[in-house]
Amino acid sequence: MGNMGFRAKELIHGADYNPDQWLDTPGIIDEDVRLMELAGLNSVTVGVFSWKNLEPEEGVYTFEWLDEIMDRMAQAGKKVILAAPSGARPAWMDRDHNEVLRVSAERVRNLHGERHNHCYTSPYYRKKTVEMNTLLAKRYGRHPAIYMWHVGNEYGGECHCELCQEAFREWLKKKYHGDIGELNRQWWTGFWSHGFSDFSEIESPSVRGEHSLHGLNLDWKRFVTDQTVDFFKNESAPFRELTPEIPVTTNLMGMYKGFNPWKMAPFMNLISWDTYPEWGREKENEADIALETAFSHDLFRSLKKQPYFVMENTPSVVNWREVNKLKKPGVHELSAVLALAHGADSIQYFQWRKSRGASEKLHGAVVDHYGKEDTRVFREVSRCGKLLEKLAPLAGSDVKAEAALLYDWENFWAIEHLQGWRQPRLYDETALQHYRALRKLGIPVDIVDEECDFRGYRIVAAPMLYLLRAGVAERLKQFVADGGTLVLTYGSGEVNENDLCFLGGFPGGGLMDAAGVWAEEMDTLYENEYNSACACGTDRCYQVDSYCELIHPQADTEVLLEYADDFYAGMAAATRHAYGKGRCYYLAARFEQAYLNELYRDILKEKGMTGVVMEVQKGIDVSVRLNGTEEYLFLLNFSGKEACVKLTDGRSYRDFFTGEPVEGIDSGVGMESSQDTITGTSGQGVVSLPENGYRILVMNSDK
Repeated sequence: MGNMGFRAKELIHGADYNPDQWLDTPGIIDEDVRLMELAGLNSVTVGVFSWKNLEPEEGVYTFEWLDEIMDRMAQAGKKVILAAPSGARPAWMDRDHNEVLRVSAERVRNLHGERHNHCYTSPYYRKKTVEMNTLLAKRYGRHPAIYMWHVGNEYGGECHCELCQEAFREWLKKKYHGDIGELNRQWWTGFWSHGFSDFSEIESPSVRGEHSLHGLNLDWKRFVTDQTVDFFKNESAPFRELTPEIPVTTNLMGMYKGFNPWKMAPFMNLISWDTYPEWGREKENEADIALETAFSHDLFRSLKKQPYFVMENTPSVVNWREVNKLKKPGVHELSAVLALAHGADSIQYFQWRKSRGASEKLHGAVVDHYGKEDTRVFREVSRCGKLLEKLAPLAGSDVKAEAALLYDWENFWAIEHLQGWRQPRLYDETALQHYRALRKLGIPVDIVDEECDFRGYRIVAAPMLYLLRAGVAERLKQFVADGGTLVLTYGSGEVNENDLCFLGGFPGGGLMDAAGVWAEEMDTLYENEYNSACACGTDRCYQVDSYCELIHPQADTEVLLEYADDFYAGMAAATRHAYGKGRCYYLAARFEQAYLNELYRDILKEKGMTGVVMEVQKGIDVSVRLNGTEEYLFLLNFSGKEACVKLTDGRSYRDFFTGEPVEGIDSGVGMESSQDTITGTSGQGVVSLPENGYRILVMNSDK
């Protein structure tokens, strides 16, 4: 259905706004409008959980309060991201139509309460969401304040009711062409005599029943994904039909594994997500938290290869962790710049004003229970608003990447469900290792899944690619044959999309041709057990943990490292194989970060790829955005100490805020001194960054 893309014309600074919680408090709306202006907000998200206040009884609607809010926001020059309120239902609906309540995997139906607990299959709830959204679209679709539709909220979870069971069986019939024999073969149900005679015998996975058929588990996750996406499409239909010019989005949740966001992305005009990094978890790990957050930002940018929105983040603190740390001074702005650097066009908050009661009354907000603007948090939010105004030229600009990291949701599900290897599996952690190595070199990285087009990239890193969907091996082989560099690791190409093991050796599916190795066995290591691997003919050795695969290189495959310990000492641990015009690296073990850093540095040198900086220390984030006429270089410091970055691409720069040329900088421009004068003209300078500081430079177009 195409990209359905939307690009903002300005940076959005907004917050979740719940005025319907305060309708009986005189003067508070006036005060909100005043404070929004002081905070630099240009947008609010309204109505996310407002169903009860819009429809207090079935068929009885009370939109008057929303009419007033929409008008007040328009008068104040604020954009409204108006929500479809399906994230939580009124009690009357659950009382009169309990089919909307989810049933757990243990086959127990929920009671009324909480949120995000509706059945995506329920015909009644689908009908009601269409009715409500039709009314919203007709009433506000031409309102001067309307900016975007926010459909649902943080989609997730699954339902195991009879409606969902029947829908699952129909989904299976479609996938397996109505042939129960085909399903039995693909799920390998002959094991433990679990074959099915009819689709009606199949139930969703449950600890009370079948949960060890990996094909069943995978197909259930795919069904949950498809049902979630279909529910989103059903909710969105009135907006698409009645207001096709207004973009539609929903707020996705980080690395949430309950459904595959790649399947949702084509039906969203704009990707948005809720980011809640655990800043302050441990001071020495702030760099790791920044890297994890950057990975997620790059994922959501990559879903449509266009700018995205941060729909929620906290301006101060959350209320749902075991220990809820405050954002230290300056961290809010630095984390906002991190989002912008990786492609965000908005910084928005949950929440505008703290709720007076219930579960999130102590969750951070722009306006707390004190109710005034002279708080630390309000000042930091206001400062961020001023910054976004200055950075207006960034809106709609892109990030261009020649390197991709293949991180696949279905592969994650398969790895988590397999019985073997070790616990924890470390798929996420290993993906971050490879991402860290590339980002350390200042290289922009797209996060892709198995269905993405690999053409256009020069490097694809595909760690732990255990599951291969149909055609993936062929496309990866073609990528290498056409001149690309592919990095594979242990555990690659073991099963097909239905979790059936490939016959003829791993990596299977034909991927062995490009890899140039046969993986015979996998040895897994205990938590404090290590091996090492050494470069052939040298004393350079690297520590290995968790996984040691025993591989046999082909005759034309170059061995880079050999195991140093255990009965497989002397066997290949890392190889390089020429295939067509390109090369495939195979890492048979889980190496320490130092080796990955060296490997990717060598690969970039081999391919003639350079970033704008030299290799940077841990905690430094280097990113570039392009708007067609100018390139913006972001340098951020999460290292916990002062740091320097060496510019090495031979180009000249100017400071974004002052316009002054940049060469070597003796003292960094941080968040408190962005108007300092900088002198110099050379493009190969040393940029100093203070602790928790950042620089934004503009690349001059003279080279």
